[in-house]
Amino acid sequence: MKQHGFTLIELMVVLVIIGIASAAISLTIKPDPLHLLRKDAERLSQLLQIAQAEARTDGRPITWRGDAEGFRFNRRSDDGSGIETFQGDDPLRPRLWESTPMQITVEPRQRLVLDAEWISPALRVVLSDGQHRLSLQRDAQGLMRVVSQP
Repeated sequence: MKQHGFTLIELMVVLVIIGIASAAISLTIKPDPLHLLRKDAERLSQLLQIAQAEARTDGRPITWRGDAEGFRFNRRSDDGSGIETFQGDDPLRPRLWESTPMQITVEPRQRLVLDAEWISPALRVVLSDGQHRLSLQRDAQGLMRVVSQP
């Protein structure tokens, strides 16, 4: 009597082929650029709120600057002789954008200063990857929200 079925070697060959095919497909799938831009905007929103809280706690203003590659926070050192760049501070350390190249517009001015004031002026940071635009808007209470731009 002859048995019907697959041998172990045949099953292993099929699994190897499926593994190679799934690896090839996963390497060709590119992340959604709008998702990366939204992730950058959400992360920046959280970090700006952290920096604002730090400026209020410490009493020294913190400056945020962004360019096409990334962004950084800094402030004057305790003794006033230099600039602190937050290299050792995990939340406020310099970072790269996940979505590149990035175009940034800060309104009302290009340099963003977070100070110890509890009532913050309105602020808008527009992030764009060339195809999509998102803006971070701060209200008078200092809350940041991400808004899609047409």
